[in-house]
Formats: sequence, structure tokens, C-alpha cells
Amino acid sequence: MYKVLLVDDERIILEGISRIINWEDLGTTLIGTARNGLEAYDFIHKQKPDIVICDIKMPGMNGLQLVELMAKEHPSIKFIILSGFNDFNYAKKAMEFGVKQYLLKPCNETSIADALTKVIVELEREAKKEQFLLETKNRLDQVQPYVKKQLLKEFISSKPDSNRGIQFYEKLLRVNFQEEFIRLIIFRIEGEYHYEHMFVIENLGEDLFSQSILSTSIGEYVLFLVNKCEFTNLQTKIEQLRDHFYDIYEMDMTVAISEVDCITQVRRLYLEALECLNHRFYLGEGSIITKSDIYQEDQINGYEYDGQSLCLFIKSGNLEKVESELTCFFHDLTQSRLSISLVRSYVMQIFLVMIQNADSKSMQRYMRKMSSLIDMDTIQQMKEFFVSTAKEITQVHYDRHKSNHSAIIQKMIDLVEENLGNADLSLKWVANKVFMNADYLGKLFKQETGQKFSNYVTEVRINKAIEQIQSMDDVKVFTIAEMIGFGDNPQYFSQVFKKFTGYSPSEYKKVN
Repeated sequence: MYKVLLVDDERIILEGISRIINWEDLGTTLIGTARNGLEAYDFIHKQKPDIVICDIKMPGMNGLQLVELMAKEHPSIKFIILSGFNDFNYAKKAMEFGVKQYLLKPCNETSIADALTKVIVELEREAKKEQFLLETKNRLDQVQPYVKKQLLKEFISSKPDSNRGIQFYEKLLRVNFQEEFIRLIIFRIEGEYHYEHMFVIENLGEDLFSQSILSTSIGEYVLFLVNKCEFTNLQTKIEQLRDHFYDIYEMDMTVAISEVDCITQVRRLYLEALECLNHRFYLGEGSIITKSDIYQEDQINGYEYDGQSLCLFIKSGNLEKVESELTCFFHDLTQSRLSISLVRSYVMQIFLVMIQNADSKSMQRYMRKMSSLIDMDTIQQMKEFFVSTAKEITQVHYDRHKSNHSAIIQKMIDLVEENLGNADLSLKWVANKVFMNADYLGKLFKQETGQKFSNYVTEVRINKAIEQIQSMDDVKVFTIAEMIGFGDNPQYFSQVFKKFTGYSPSEYKKVN
């Protein structure tokens, strides 16, 4: 039912119209009456009628003044004007404020009913129009995110044809591209991902990047087109997004950020960001990469490494040197900024050289692992795989050398035991006996036993001296010194003994 207010300063007219009109049959209900414009104005604000049947000439506020006010404050209210004056100026003035039904007094039931019917038709038509616009807006709001996603994809796949075309999209989507101030950001999830992960990134980004214009996903990438802002602030927000995403899924992301340009250059910015993203091979997963992070034409060409020094360290079982050599190799390779395909080829070449130092069975096993090395996404992954394999091969050589070294060390220990009283006993003397280089033998002895050879000999001699002191009733320093290789220098023996035990030979006998 449409609500009707009846306004007239003549009581008889109010009562007459109220009684003669069958309001319900017309789909209306009379909710009240007023004697002048001021009463009607207050009533309208409180009761919100749909239709007002109003006289023109009234005290306080006339009908036309009321119509003018309502046209501004409640334009949806429809008026039917009643007037006893056959004056076109009144009708003209009323029509200026949207009044379409103008009845001259006296008017009968039929003319009022016809006017109400026409007004109701107009209200229903406007209601349908409003409903249609509301439904259209709701549908547009629902599809707008998908339209925006598709629009960014189209911008990337083909350069926008003109500013006019961009302005059309701005009006359609109710956005402002601010074409001179945009960046493109690409997020790449590291590891296996699902559509859910990309959806979460888009939603986190929409909330975090208040200046976000468009976003979409293309393949394994999530893209954001954002208005230019201070770079440090943008980087902080990107790090917040990555941290939040990691807290949810424990998955990392690599991010590429383009330079600043206008909307017509989106495709170029996309290709630029992809180029940055490709350098994750060098810079590693989880990086935030910009154009300033990648090398241009000043690449180091002609980088060469044959792996021979690496093979020598592997064969010698020197794990420390192997790790240092590989660190230098991959560092230099990273700094070279060769093409990724060339780097892969280089790494495979050196890997083949390296595994030739393994036994035939192990070499076949490493050959089967080469496919995984080729498929690795970053140079850091390749380095970790390379170092792990190098350690395995080096350890085999180390264990083999250690077995050989142990036999030599045992021979040295036997020689010390057998020649403890020989004043000439030294590293050089022992080296001549086993036909080896004295310096190498000294390093080997320390590596195997943890102490220098000279310290070991002195320790064995002092322990032997202690045995002799404990077995003597009267300590004979000269005899003991000669017995354990100090020759005719008992004073030096006493000094060495006191340095090791804290006592002279005589004092040691007394306290032990």
C-alpha cells in the first residue's frame, strides 16, 4: 500500500475527499491530513508518505513552497496539486518541481482516483527502474573483481591502445589509474602450491596495498599493479605480506618489483619484472628483486675453471679445502652473470669432472642424480647439492688416507719407543727412517694425534723418567737423563721435567 497525506486548509474538503475515495481499492492508505504547509512539512518528515495531495493556497506555507522544499529534501514523494484557480502559471510552476498531476477544484472522485492511479503507475515504474539499477550494480560489483583481473591480463598481453580506452575502463570500474605513477609487483610462491595459496596472497595484497589498482594471477605468478609510493614503504609492506603468508603456510615467496611508468607501459613493466624474477637463480629464493639488483651489459665474460684444484683437494681428503674451493667457484660463477643455461652447462661440466674421483659404483649413482641437478631453480640449490656430493667423495678419500696414515703414525710411535734414549731422536731422524718428507710427516702426525711430534717425544720421555724415579731409592738425575735421551745434559732434563710436573726430579720423589 502506498501512503497518502491529504493537505488543505478547508476542513470540509479534507473530510469530503477522505470519505469519498476508496483508498484501499486504489492500493493506497490515507495515513493523515494537514491544514497547512507547515503541518504537512512536519508530518512528512515523521511519517514519510509516498503521495501528497495538496492544495495550492494555504496559510503559513503554500502548496508550491511545500513542493519546492520536498523536491530538495524528499524528491521521491509524488504530489497531486489541487487548486481553485484556473491559472496556468501555478501548473507551470508545479511542473518545474516534477509535479505531473494538477487538478482544478472542485474535483470529483473520478478525477482524484485517476490522478492517484497515474501517480501509482509512475511510482511503480520508478521502483522497477531503481530495482533494476540496484540489481545491475550488484551484478557489476560481483563481476568487477573478475573484470579487473582480466583487464590487467589484457594490459599485459597487449599494450593499451589509447588514453581514451583507459578512461573508459576508469569510468567502468570506478578507479583512477593515475597513469604516470604505477609499479608492477610479481609474487612467486616457492615450493608446491595450490590455488588457495594464490587466492590468499591476492586477498592479503588487496588489504595491505591501499594503493593497489589491479591484481590478477598468471600461471604461477600473482601480480599487483600499484600506484607509485615511497619505495621503502612499499618494501616494508611486501615484507609484511611475505611474513604473514609464511606464518600461515610456512612457505616462502620471491618478489620482483618493476620500475615506475605509466599505465600504457604495463606490458614493458611486466617483462621487466619477469627479468628481475629470473635472477632468483642467482639471488636465491625469498629475495625481493628490483632492476638495481641485476647486472646489465657489464657482465664478466670468459670465466674459466677446470676443476683440477678441486680434484686435488678431494683426492687428498682435505674437506676444508674442498668447501673453500667450491665456495669460491660458485661465488665467481654468480658474479659472472652468465646466461642461466650457460651456468647450468658449466656446473654440469665441473660436476662430471668431480665425480670421476669416485669409485665406479658411486660414480654411476652420481650420474643418475644429474637430472635433479639440471632441474634446480637457483644456483644456491646447485651449490648445496654440489657440496654434499663433494663431501661424500672427499670423505671416502680421507678414510682411505687415514688408514694409510695410521700405519705410518704407528711406525713413528714404535720408533720413539725403541729409540727413546737416542739423543738424536727427532722428526727429521724419524722421517729418514720411514723415507718421507719431514714437514709432511709432522703435519700428518699432528692431524692424527692432535699434538706436535716434538711435544709427543718430550711427553713420552718425561713419563719414562717418572717411572724410573718411582723405582729408585735415590734419584740419580744424570743416569735418568742419559737413559731417556737427554745425553750429558742433566740440568736441561731437570728444567724440562719441572716444566711438565711442577717439581724437580728430587722434589717429585719426595711428594709422590
